[in-house]
Amino acid sequence: MNTRHPRILVIRNDKLGDFMLAWPALALLRANLPGARITVLVPSYTAPLAEICPHVDEVMTDLKLPGIWRSAQMLARAMKQKEFNAVITLFSSFDTGLAAWIAKIPYRLAPATKLAQVFYNKHLTQRRSKSAKPEYDYNMDLVRKFLDDQDIRDIRPVSPPYLQFEEMEIRELKRQFRDAHHIPGSHKLVFIHPGHGGSASNLSLIQYAALARNLYSRLGHHVVLTAGPGEEPQVRELSALLATVPHSSYFSRTGLVQFARYLQMSDVFISGSTGPLHIAGALNRCTAAFYPRRRSATALRWQTANDQHRRLAFMPPAGSDEDDMNDIDPVQCAGEISNHFLQ
Repeated sequence: MNTRHPRILVIRNDKLGDFMLAWPALALLRANLPGARITVLVPSYTAPLAEICPHVDEVMTDLKLPGIWRSAQMLARAMKQKEFNAVITLFSSFDTGLAAWIAKIPYRLAPATKLAQVFYNKHLTQRRSKSAKPEYDYNMDLVRKFLDDQDIRDIRPVSPPYLQFEEMEIRELKRQFRDAHHIPGSHKLVFIHPGHGGSASNLSLIQYAALARNLYSRLGHHVVLTAGPGEEPQVRELSALLATVPHSSYFSRTGLVQFARYLQMSDVFISGSTGPLHIAGALNRCTAAFYPRRRSATALRWQTANDQHRRLAFMPPAGSDEDDMNDIDPVQCAGEISNHFLQ
């Protein structure tokens, strides 16, 4: 393989949050192979964010045709046209593994798990189900394995933010938002995203309302309730519960990239373990997140990729049911968030 200018395909074609947790791995790959041509394979709904990833040269969309064989054949044809030297599969599925094998990509790396590993000639044992470390670190381990196989030993580290819009652009967006909602310039913006599109459990709207009512700050703050497509009813219901709390709502109706721009405006982003949380993490915003005790969904496994001092994580106390979030005390959480981020 030409280690100076390889053509690399990175596959992470599942949910939004999972894809955002691949950005540190993509940054690591770019930092250590600046001459590489890096392509990502993603589902259509995360493609707009992939298009603005500074560590990526090209985006391939996984259209998922009906039937594993048809889907794999279509992907294989596209892979052959790109003449990839290597594929690094961060999330292994049968059809993408079959496609990489049919396309005869010389170097094929994936986690040593699932039946799909038979299609790869390089493997890394990870046992992600044990949730021993963050998902983004598992992803980075695969890139480290690839770099090691290319005899790249002195690996340059990377750090957040992994996504960042121009500061002047965000300042203007923030000014317009403050003016439209009559928010004083000294007030911090606390974004609360009560909805979630993933499998993780979340706080109830009553808990979110209690949390918002009990936030306090030295110079003042303003709560912004956010919603993606289909989540507007939850935000309207939460807004009704916050009648005495100054707040505004933002409904994301112009796509994920614009939503990400708004998230960069936030001083604090609060939510369950969901895609927007991990966008905020990639932006290196301050985050406060709620996780169940279930091992596959813990705060460690789905830790955000922002700096350590910029993240807080809350789980139910020991002894709670693994998916029961009712034992989380929103008033106590509000105090910790306020002391950590709003003073």
